[in-house]
Amino acid sequence: MGDCVFYKLNMGLSACLKDYFLGFWDYETPKIMVVKNLTLGVIYRGVQFIVITYFVWYVFISQKAYQETETRPASSVYTRMKGSAVRGDEILDTVEYVRPSEGGDVITTILRREVTYDQKQGSCAEYFGVANANCSRDSDCVQGEGDLNGHGRRTGRCIRYYNHTFKTCEIQTWCPIEEYAVQREPPLVEAINFTVFIRNSILFPKFGERRGNIKGASNRRNMHKYLNKCQYDEEKEPYCPNFRLGYIAHQARENFSDLCRTGGVIGVFINWNCDLDLDPSRCKPKYSFRRLDLRKDQANSGYYCRFAKYYQKDGVESRTLIKAYGIRLDIIVHGQAGKFSPIPTIISAVTALTSVGICTIICDWIMLTFIDKDEVYSESKFDEVINEPTDESIPPQLLYITSFSSYQSDLSDGVPL
Repeated sequence: MGDCVFYKLNMGLSACLKDYFLGFWDYETPKIMVVKNLTLGVIYRGVQFIVITYFVWYVFISQKAYQETETRPASSVYTRMKGSAVRGDEILDTVEYVRPSEGGDVITTILRREVTYDQKQGSCAEYFGVANANCSRDSDCVQGEGDLNGHGRRTGRCIRYYNHTFKTCEIQTWCPIEEYAVQREPPLVEAINFTVFIRNSILFPKFGERRGNIKGASNRRNMHKYLNKCQYDEEKEPYCPNFRLGYIAHQARENFSDLCRTGGVIGVFINWNCDLDLDPSRCKPKYSFRRLDLRKDQANSGYYCRFAKYYQKDGVESRTLIKAYGIRLDIIVHGQAGKFSPIPTIISAVTALTSVGICTIICDWIMLTFIDKDEVYSESKFDEVINEPTDESIPPQLLYITSFSSYQSDLSDGVPL
């Protein structure tokens, strides 16, 4: 009995595998069938309209799918600050307040300084805010020990903190230390009218096209005259490379007085989006400005740097230490260009034509799932072709169709929604 059941299961499995194997080699081809159903027709034309509109408006017009694109251009940036300011009896020029005086894609304008004059190498009291710097006796200070947040190496002595009554550990460093002897200067408010000159040129290697952000002139003299008097304006002067610091701060939605106090990092973004099929004058840069440092994080907000001026005084090397707060401008260039090419045009066109076939698939699914309640459509849509002719007069090379449907079927009645 068990062997009989096993034999039947084995035979059934073999027949199933055989049918699957033979069915794998079947060929399917679509058949034209006209269904006169208003609802289905509206859905079909609506889906067609959506697909065609998507490809015509978005793919071809908006995304320019007919173009070959270049998204990694080569770019160079040159910057220079212009302007002067008065502080007391001093006249400050770019050498005093710009780092570097002529830069690349980064340039800094000093807006406020904290200066420590006449520092010399020697021994003096450590700043009391440094960890474990406060002491009451020499044994509290380990000789040779240093702190990463301190100013130097400890000598092992505990001394009075300058003219105060408390004591801190003595260190070897530049004396006096900055926190004790620093002098804070007023901010350079005139800097709001300083001008930064930004020259940018860009190359699209794939197309061999070069563009620049400076408007061409008939001769060098006219160019020099134009650059000396123009100020950037998005509508009136889009090719002028001169930007006021006040304009940059305003566009970045920053208060210039706050920047004078704490400093800050502002990104100047130059974006080139060029359609090389159009006139070259249409390919011009667009500028945007945004603050890059974190304003809400007090530890990481603002911008400052330290540098020193060294000199000899009474035969001893001395220095003036300067802690400078300012605006650092980071010039960041993005660019892309497109030009007509037959290859992406053909690919996009074929994709569009192929996608129109989605309309038929969607409507077939709707018809067979929601409309074909009596299976009238499904009986007319699907035919089976076999290799076993019933009429001996038909040559064996021809195929027999069990449901002849090579003509157009017109189903307009008998299948209500």
